[in-house]
Amino acid sequence: MRIAVSACLLGEACRYDGRSKPCARVQELVALEHELVPVCPEVAGGLPTPRTPCEIVQAPWMESGKARMADEHAWTILDASGADRTAAYARGAQAELARAKEAGCELAILKAKSPSCGSGEVYDGTFSGTLVPGWGIAAATFRDAGITVIDETADFSRLANG
Repeated sequence: MRIAVSACLLGEACRYDGRSKPCARVQELVALEHELVPVCPEVAGGLPTPRTPCEIVQAPWMESGKARMADEHAWTILDASGADRTAAYARGAQAELARAKEAGCELAILKAKSPSCGSGEVYDGTFSGTLVPGWGIAAATFRDAGITVIDETADFSRLANG
């Protein structure tokens, strides 16, 4: 199976802090004959590495409870200095979705808690370290397009059969 994977989980130094978050569990999926397709919506959207941390302060799921991309104007993603980075995040989500679809990915393993890749839990937009139920913009975009989205903490047992 081809799986879109957050590039930071594969060891690429593309996170906001200029580092990576390698995840052996994800990397070991190659041994099970899965093809891992690295994605980084932030970099694809034109954001530099390193960059000021960002959090979601407004998203469709905050009002409706649904993780829908719908349109970028329903989202607000700010960096810690207050600069609006929504357009870059939306652009990157669309670019990496196109890449994942072109590669034939049916599953995405994306970085937990990220304003781009978080699936089910993200930071609350106050930069206080508080987590809330929700979805990052890329994770919601992938999910809306029919790609199953999980994070690196998920149960990978169903992937054991290649």
